[in-house]
Amino acid sequence: MSLLVCGLVACSSGESSGESSGNSCVPAPNADLRGCSFAGADLRDTNLAGANLAGANLAGAYLTNANLAGANLAGANLAGAQLAVAGLTDANLRDANLSGAQLFSANLSGADLRDANLSGAQLDSANLSGADLRDANLFYAYLFGADLTNANLTRASLRGADLTLADLPGADLRGADLDNASLGNANLTNANLRDANLSVADLSSANLFDANLRGARLTRADLTGADLRGADLRGADLDGVIGYP
Repeated sequence: MSLLVCGLVACSSGESSGESSGNSCVPAPNADLRGCSFAGADLRDTNLAGANLAGANLAGAYLTNANLAGANLAGANLAGAQLAVAGLTDANLRDANLSGAQLFSANLSGADLRDANLSGAQLDSANLSGADLRDANLFYAYLFGADLTNANLTRASLRGADLTLADLPGADLRGADLDNASLGNANLTNANLRDANLSVADLSSANLFDANLRGARLTRADLTGADLRGADLRGADLDGVIGYP
């Protein structure tokens, strides 16, 4: 039986702890679960829509297919959590720790992930359309086939990230660090990559139609077969680039 801890009071999954700093440890929609610990807890298929989990400890928790739409997870610890197919639309994950989390096919559309730590997270086929990822850490994250349409990735760290076949049309990647990132066959139509670092990045067969690459660093990047029609490359560093022109 999973142990849930809220404040200084512990209770078993499904049992109420009573009042603890005004909180109850019972997971439920719109519940006040600030600072609670659900580390390693089995919360698969649980409805936590609108719940306040700010600062909560969910490290290693099992949240597969959980509903966290609109939940407040600001500053929460979700390191290594299992969140495959979870619903996180419009969730507040600002400053959250999602390092190593499993987010396969999760729905994070419209989520606030500013300053979040997603290093090494598994986000293959995840929906991050319209998500705010400004200054987020996606160091070596896995985003194969992810949907990042119109996402804001300004100044995000995507060094070594796998964005193969990812959809990024209209994404804002100004000043983002994509050093050594894999973007083969990615869709970057009309994306804003101004002043981004794409050194040694794999952009082979990527769609960069009408993309803004002004001032971008493309040193030794691979542009073999990339579609650069209408792309703005003024001031870009193309030293040692492969496959261009």
